[in-house]
Amino acid sequence: WLLIHGQGEEARVIVEGIEERLRRQGHDLSAPTGPPLRLHARDHTPLKEIFHTLFNTYRRRALVGLTLLTAQAFFYNAIFFTYALVLTEFYQVPSASIGWYVLPLALGNFCGPLLLGRLFDVVGRRVMISLTYAVSGVLLTISGYLFQQGVLDVTQQAIAWMIIFFFASAAASSAYLTVAETFPLEIRALAIAVFYAFGTALGGIVGPTLFGQLIDTHERGPVFFGYLIGAALMVLAAVVQAIWGVASEGKSLEEVARPLSQAHD
Repeated sequence: WLLIHGQGEEARVIVEGIEERLRRQGHDLSAPTGPPLRLHARDHTPLKEIFHTLFNTYRRRALVGLTLLTAQAFFYNAIFFTYALVLTEFYQVPSASIGWYVLPLALGNFCGPLLLGRLFDVVGRRVMISLTYAVSGVLLTISGYLFQQGVLDVTQQAIAWMIIFFFASAAASSAYLTVAETFPLEIRALAIAVFYAFGTALGGIVGPTLFGQLIDTHERGPVFFGYLIGAALMVLAAVVQAIWGVASEGKSLEEVARPLSQAHD
């Protein structure tokens, strides 16, 4: 990024400092392989080039990113932000005690990426992203059915949500990861912002609104129907990722997506 913006000396100092620190720690840094990159310096990326890159050159990747972020936004916002309503409406949990039941969700959210994160490099992006999305959708369907049948008590329901969010949090985290690393260097941050905004608008606004209305029916059946919608979106995202997702593990970022500033020989 510094090279592209004409700050080559600052880039050299930073990289050499990182390399020297790693050598002092005992790491053997091998010389880079592959042809060198020739970059054109420029101070910004034109909007026309940004939109052409996002929705023409990499339109399949854009579809994958939008699907992943929309599904996780609906899943998270619809379920997490209506969790308190479910507890008070269907389990008669006092408002003052809601926080204790949110703690298991927070624990699942924390442990999911922490324990599963390494597998995204070892097993691979395409497999693990698809797997975590699909498992989240399947578990939501099962727990939603048990909720609709009135089988689960409030403690069992909290445990079920904790397990679901263990996988869903890794899935959601991987969505940001895959958007960040599958687009060219110059527009990576913008790509996350664009797809996050669209995903939140589609899934994050519609989801809580829909679930709020379903809970207002005071019946478990309509709420289960909402869970099925969330589960279907997660499974759809898993399928889209399995078909068009990029297996970027073990590759340089320039190999995954050529920088827009790269000179053509």
